[in-house]
Amino acid sequence: MQEISIISMIFTAALVLISLFLVLAPFFSWNSYLVFANKDQGSASNKEVLLSTLNELEFEYKMDKISHADYKNLKKQYESQVFSIMKDEEEQMSTQSVDKDLMAEIEKEIETTMKSYKNKKGEGK
Repeated sequence: MQEISIISMIFTAALVLISLFLVLAPFFSWNSYLVFANKDQGSASNKEVLLSTLNELEFEYKMDKISHADYKNLKKQYESQVFSIMKDEEEQMSTQSVDKDLMAEIEKEIETTMKSYKNKKGEGK
């Protein structure tokens, strides 16, 4: 009989601790951890979000859900954010060293593949 009471006490204590955690967890800020974790994903995901937002904004404008003034204002704001992200990406790309010979070889291979594709396409007509 004592074993049942000890087991029930353990389960009761676990239930109380879980309940306290679920009740008190929203009062603590987890945002600092989330922001730190998302900084690594960085500008690529932000750029994608902004570009999709621009697309949705244009769709809503065409559906007459927002006014012309709001559309222009929001579009200008989002475009400037995308521009700054793209500018940062370009600066990062320019600072990275790229093997010039490797890039030339890749470009030559792409051109050769495109020419062979065009030739195949021309023969098919």
